Amino acid sequence: MTKSELISALSDKAEVSKKDADTTLNAFLDIVTDTLKKGGEVALTGFGTFLVKKRAARMGRNPQTGESIKIKAATVPKFKAGKNLKESVK
Repeated sequence: MTKSELISALSDKAEVSKKDADTTLNAFLDIVTDTLKKGGEVALTGFGTFLVKKRAARMGRNPQTGESIKIKAATVPKFKAGKNLKESVK
């Protein structure tokens, strides 16, 4: 599902205009992004949690040459699915 398809589905489900659905979705994405930038997390009970994890530096391998390379430490966004979401997808 693309963002425009999600906006259409949100518009139909919530019975609001596509413009309002677009504004709401963009606001949600901005809030989640800003919260993660600050190192926080967004927990939606039953659905899941958006959080930030620190990934340690490690050694990797270039698949083309087989040469060992050093991969830098990084901070990455993660999503942990909640119980209700996991059960509904089974």
